[in-house]
Amino acid sequence: MLPAAHDLSMLSLFLQADPIVKGVMLLLLFCSVICWAIIIEKLVRLHRLGRAARDFDNEVRAGSAMTNMAAMPKSTRSIVEAAWQAWRDDDGDESRGERRDRIERAMRAAMTAQLRDSETGLPFLATIGSAAPFIGLFGTVWGIMNSFTAIAQSSDTSLAVVAPGIAEALFATAIGLVAAIPAVIAYNALSTRLGRLSQRMGASIAVLGVALSRVRKAPLVKAAE
Repeated sequence: MLPAAHDLSMLSLFLQADPIVKGVMLLLLFCSVICWAIIIEKLVRLHRLGRAARDFDNEVRAGSAMTNMAAMPKSTRSIVEAAWQAWRDDDGDESRGERRDRIERAMRAAMTAQLRDSETGLPFLATIGSAAPFIGLFGTVWGIMNSFTAIAQSSDTSLAVVAPGIAEALFATAIGLVAAIPAVIAYNALSTRLGRLSQRMGASIAVLGVALSRVRKAPLVKAAE
């Protein structure tokens, strides 16, 4: 008589797994869901921030950044407001270079605050990307240990005895990789995009800083309070 075939579907592998291996799988699936939520939220936010940075650069180079703050999104309006405040704090004794540096520092501080908000969640992606394979490997090692224990208890060394347990154990590693690979790719891509946005906004800040350092008595209209 042929031995009964084992159900090796993903659901069966999960349901038949050892409680500890099952806990590892659930943890990795939960982390994977959180990672995808962070990835989607960051893609939406960085898309908006990229569009705001492009509009900010256009306003700066057109010379209308200081008079069109009301139409700007919050992410770039805070930068222009910081520039306005720094411009108003002029005591008249600074050189043009000192004045420009002070205005640019104020704008860069505001930019850093905005980018820092966009970085929330990226450390979690990095953590899952590096730790998930090892968490899955722990589940695999535990499952294989149980499989060899089953061999010792049954005194049957056939592959049919150990194969289901090994399959369940390897499934934990697979879930770990499913969680880790998107997290690593997304972390690298989002970090690179944030760096490029920082460079683009930094270039716009430099242009605006030079323009404002030349203005001392000409009125600047602040359109957003």
